[in-house]
Amino acid sequence: MARSFEAPTLSRLSIIGGLIGLILLIVLFKSFVTIQSGEAGVLYERFNNGVNTEESLNEGFHLVAPWNKVFVYEVRQQEVFEKMAVLSSNGLEIALDISLWYKPSIANLGFLHKEKGENYLDRVVKPAARSATRSVVGRYTPEQIYSSKRDVIQEEIFAETKKILDKQFVQLNEVLVRDVTLPTTIKQAIERKLKQEQESLEYEFRLQKATKEAEKQRIEAEGKAAANKILNASLSPNILKEKGIQATLELAKSPNSKTVIIGSGGDGMPIILNQN
Repeated sequence: MARSFEAPTLSRLSIIGGLIGLILLIVLFKSFVTIQSGEAGVLYERFNNGVNTEESLNEGFHLVAPWNKVFVYEVRQQEVFEKMAVLSSNGLEIALDISLWYKPSIANLGFLHKEKGENYLDRVVKPAARSATRSVVGRYTPEQIYSSKRDVIQEEIFAETKKILDKQFVQLNEVLVRDVTLPTTIKQAIERKLKQEQESLEYEFRLQKATKEAEKQRIEAEGKAAANKILNASLSPNILKEKGIQATLELAKSPNSKTVIIGSGGDGMPIILNQN
């Protein structure tokens, strides 16, 4: 009887021991947490005020009490695309394609998890981008959005979105306006206007060029007239006679055959006759 009593007892003890060992292994396994590259963890302490907002778990191996839980967040820069319809300053609908480069603020990861949760992209990032985009685009006309103000609008959307997200524990790095789509009739009207403005600028340039050329010719003509006036004022009758006499003397020295009659001209200058 004694033997039959001991055998079941040992068997039960083995089973219980095995179960306890298995439970310990499971508990120990759950206590090991590895944070991968580009990630950070938020620790939820079940018996100590819940989410630990003081610090986050960095990359690497961590030992955590089995009754606590770790929520892992990607802390690399991420990108989200948004296509939205917004109204311009004159009430026309414009379609914008934008993308945002963002990542959670590592220093405030605990607050982000506690107040916004793991789905912070849909709860915070996208609504902030939509609100800022509608606010900024509503200040401009379709023509400004389509042409001259596109870079300015992009900068303003970034500034207003960042202002919102800074208070929501999200770091915004960049906003890119990738495409602007206007109603076909509006787009064609803007393109025609831009073409007309370009032609007008070209005509104005040619007109300015012609005006400058005319001004240059006028200045040159005035210069020549002034020079001639000075020259005429300096050529008195006596000077002209003196120069004529000098020319006559030079001709008289020439070996060419000629006849020089002194003082026979109407103005008292010599008359030169070729004997041939």
